[in-house]
Amino acid sequence: MLRILALIFVVAAGPVLARSADTIFDGDKKAPPQTLSEFLHANGVTSPETPDATALSGRYWMTVEAASASDRTRISTIGMSIEEVGEGTVSGEADQEIIGRLVREGFKIKDKISLRRIRPEDFPEQDGAYHNYAEVQSELNAIAQAHPDIIRAFSIGTSVEGRSLTALRFHAAAGKSTKPGVAFLGTHHAREHLSTEVPLLLARWLAENAARPDIKKLLDERDIYFIPLVNPDGVEYDIETGSYKWQRKNMRKNANGSIGVDLNRNYDWGWGGEGASSNPNASTYHGPAPFSEPESQAVRDFLTSRKNIRIVVSYHTFSELILYPWGGKNEPISNGRALGAFKAMAEKMAAWTGYRPMQSSALYVATGDTCDWAWGKLNMFCFTFELTPKSSWQGGFYPGADVVADTFKKNIEPALYLIELADDPYRAERKS
Repeated sequence: MLRILALIFVVAAGPVLARSADTIFDGDKKAPPQTLSEFLHANGVTSPETPDATALSGRYWMTVEAASASDRTRISTIGMSIEEVGEGTVSGEADQEIIGRLVREGFKIKDKISLRRIRPEDFPEQDGAYHNYAEVQSELNAIAQAHPDIIRAFSIGTSVEGRSLTALRFHAAAGKSTKPGVAFLGTHHAREHLSTEVPLLLARWLAENAARPDIKKLLDERDIYFIPLVNPDGVEYDIETGSYKWQRKNMRKNANGSIGVDLNRNYDWGWGGEGASSNPNASTYHGPAPFSEPESQAVRDFLTSRKNIRIVVSYHTFSELILYPWGGKNEPISNGRALGAFKAMAEKMAAWTGYRPMQSSALYVATGDTCDWAWGKLNMFCFTFELTPKSSWQGGFYPGADVVADTFKKNIEPALYLIELADDPYRAERKS
C-alpha cells in the first residue's frame, strides 16, 4: 500500500522523467488524478494542519510548466528546488515569495499543495531504521572501536550549531597516506535521510567483511573515508517533532530572518551562477559567499588536504540517477579522456543499480555543487548518486524504512568498484 506522503508528492506532475542532453525517457507511467482536491479527497487526506504547521506555513509542493532545459534552469535560479522532471513540467518545493516571482516571470503553475497538509510517518517509530545524529555518531564510533587496527573515527569540522561532522577512515596507519583514496559523502540536504543510511551501511559492511580476501586486499591497498552526515543540524530539525519539516538547507540564520543555505550550491566552482538563488528565502539559496558555511568549509578542507583521494561520491535522493560533471554548465568537460572514464564508470554502476547515468546539467544547470568543485578544483572524479525511489509516487524524500536494505545492497558493488578503481580511474575507459 502506498504511503499517504508518497501519494501526495505527485498529483499533477505526470510521469517522472529524466533526460540526457537531447532525449527524454519515460519513468513511472502511473497517471495521477486530474486535480489535487480530487486526489486528496480520494485518499482521505483532509486535515489542514500538522504539529509542524508553523514551520511549513507558506511552503508548497508544486508543479510548474517548463518546456525546456533553460526553463528548468531559470526556475531553479529563481529559487524553487526542482525534485522531479516531467514531460514539459517540473515539480518541487517553494514558498509564497518564490511562487510570486515565478508567476511574475511568466511561468504557469499547474498545481500546488501546502506542505501543512502532509502528515508523514514518524521518523523514530515507523521509520526507525533511519539514524538521527546521535545514532550516527554511536554507530560510527562502534564500528571504529570494533576494528581499531584498521578503522578510525574523527571529526572533519563542526556544523553551524556545533555538531561534529564525523568521518570514518579505513586505513591501518594514522597520518597522511600515499595510497589511492576514496571518499563517500552523505546528506548535504537534510530531508534526504536515505543518503545518510547508504554510506553508513557501506562502512559497517566493509568492516564486517574485512577478513574476506578480496575486501582485505582493498583495505590493504586503499585509503577509504565515509562521512555520512554533512548536514546534521538540518537533519535534526527535520525530525525533531516526529513530523517531517521538509528541511533541505542547513540551519544558518540569514540576515533577513530566514533559515538556511543550500550546501550543495555553496561550493566555489561557478558559485552564484545559474540554478542557484541569491534569495535567502529560496530552497536553492547559495549563501552570501562561496564556502560561507562551516559544513561546506569542512568538506573543502578535508578534500584539499588529502591529495591521494581520486574518487568522491556524494549521495542524494531521489530519482535513481548517477550524475557526473558538469552540473553548472551545459557543455561536457573538456578533457575527452576523463569524460570517457566518467561515462564508462557511470554506465558500469548503472548496470548494477538500475539507475540512469547522465551529465548533471542534462537535467538543469545548477552551479556551486560538490562534484563540479571536486573535479574542477581538485581533479577528483566525483559522482552524485540520486538514490531510491525513482519518483514521488514511490515515496519521494520519505519512502519509508522498507527501502533501506535494498537500496544499500544495490550500492555495494558500485562502492567496491570505485574503491578498486581509485589507483587509476582512467582504467574504466580502457575496460569499456
